[in-house]
Amino acid sequence: MTVAPPAELLDYDEVIARYEPVLGLEVHVELSTATKMFCGCATVFGAEPNTQVCPVCLGLPGALPVLNEAAVESAIRIGLALNCEIVPWCRFARKNYFYPDMPKNYQISQYDEPIAVNGYLDVPLEDGGTFRVGIERAHMEEDTGKLTHLGSETGRIHGATTSLLDYNRAGVPLIEIVTKPIEGAGAQAPQIARAYVTALRDLLRAMDVSDVRMEQGSLRCDANVSLKPLGAKEFGIRTETKNVNSLKSVEVAIRYEMQRQGAVLASGGRVVQETRHFHEAGYTSPGRTKETAEDYRYFPEPDLEPVAPGAELVERLRQTIPELPWVRRKRIQREWGVSDEVMRDLVNAGAVDLVAATIEQGASSEAARAWWGNFLVQKANEAGVELDQLPITPAQVAAVIALVDEGKLSVKLARQVVEGVLAGEGEPEEVMAARGLALVRDDALMQAAVDDALAANPDVVQKIRAGKVAAAGAIVGMVMKATKGQADAARVRELILAACGQG
Repeated sequence: MTVAPPAELLDYDEVIARYEPVLGLEVHVELSTATKMFCGCATVFGAEPNTQVCPVCLGLPGALPVLNEAAVESAIRIGLALNCEIVPWCRFARKNYFYPDMPKNYQISQYDEPIAVNGYLDVPLEDGGTFRVGIERAHMEEDTGKLTHLGSETGRIHGATTSLLDYNRAGVPLIEIVTKPIEGAGAQAPQIARAYVTALRDLLRAMDVSDVRMEQGSLRCDANVSLKPLGAKEFGIRTETKNVNSLKSVEVAIRYEMQRQGAVLASGGRVVQETRHFHEAGYTSPGRTKETAEDYRYFPEPDLEPVAPGAELVERLRQTIPELPWVRRKRIQREWGVSDEVMRDLVNAGAVDLVAATIEQGASSEAARAWWGNFLVQKANEAGVELDQLPITPAQVAAVIALVDEGKLSVKLARQVVEGVLAGEGEPEEVMAARGLALVRDDALMQAAVDDALAANPDVVQKIRAGKVAAAGAIVGMVMKATKGQADAARVRELILAACGQG
């Protein structure tokens, strides 16, 4: 089955001139608990399919759920970080629908009684301002299994010849964070949506409640978009673009939907309320007609007690909320004395926390930034992993920097030591010793290498003696090559100049 091509679009400036966009963002966050929401199965990403399952998460008859205490505490912490009210009493509901990735044919979720309500997040924008996004609710639920469709052009069920089911993800704890209608964003609506998801991701990562890896699905965004004529009070009909899994895609999907809906309305048509799929080529296509809450036949979950977090627990968890990531970044930017551009590069590389941790281990901020922001970024790109997934710790990087500061390694040799650490050869000093990379500090050995190089290049010696001291660089290079880069280049230069009467 061929996917519908991109629709006709209205010029973006004309959309803004005629309509006001109204957004609603639903972000699903997989919690990084050791076990699932209602059973003791592991939650390790990437395990062999259907190896992290049990009668509870497979929905076998007679199996009863038991609530994960750590997941509840994470939900409360998230609600507090989003300035929500934590309700004194809430309960779970059954959301009934039939789909292969739902082994019980219902999802245990929260419906009309969520754990956290009525909050907000002040989202930092690139121009230095903020935009307040209201939070309607944050509620607990379980994730579904994962379907893999084979044989279709898009990887979706339409046109597939085979579908494979992995229930490892079924039952993984989820928090769904739902915004209030986002109005007043105007032409900046797509960028503000991206900034909101970015800020939310950064906040959740700082709280250590989720690894928020969008490419792995541990943070997914459903983007609701509608348009209303300027000055109108009633919202337009919305569409919901499902499971958008990158920050850029959030922005692109919303902009596309604004232009697509604008073209439909401008031509006198009516927007269909439906879910839509986002395509990496930059457009959306129809999914299914959007259900209403009544279609799910919600009713209270009979196998779980209500959740009643006490005031003492809530206050204890409130004390664990960290400094807002963007506030912390501004503070440490001032401490490090770096420009906005440098800080932005470190943020984009995912290096800020790693640099800060390396500084805490005794390294200078300049050296820590240089290693994580340059050489190690290259190594992460070569390996195709995130920077914090490299097999090297801030303590090990700080140890390498210390070896350079102590004169035991040159920067060039230090890179070889880091490569050895990345290869699993041990701690920095162990790698340095095993590979024989320590700088040569013995004047006698360096003098011998200098004498050999000078004897082999009498023309260069004449230039140096005539006052062209820059010519010494050629001899330094020869000595460094002869010593496999382990000589102290500064000391070698001093010996060369002294030997040529320029010391």
